[in-house]
Amino acid sequence: MPRRRTSLKSNRVNKRKHTRNVKVKLQLKKAIKKFQELLAKNNSAEAKAFITKVFSQLDKAAKKNIIHPGTADRRKSRLMRRLSKSA
Repeated sequence: MPRRRTSLKSNRVNKRKHTRNVKVKLQLKKAIKKFQELLAKNNSAEAKAFITKVFSQLDKAAKKNIIHPGTADRRKSRLMRRLSKSA
């Protein structure tokens, strides 16, 4: 257990950031899974409309340094490839 005031504060800040990061990552995973379910059900029109929301979430997560920007780009590329194959 830290004793210094700055260490205590950094623990509090890290805990808040961790909970925010976990929340954003879970929302991102749910959105990607929903997109993949739409593709599995052959709802390409709905998937095309929903992919913009997924891209937005990926970009926001990358902007906040929750995921690496390259990871966001790679995931967007793979999702787009899957959408073009299904259409």
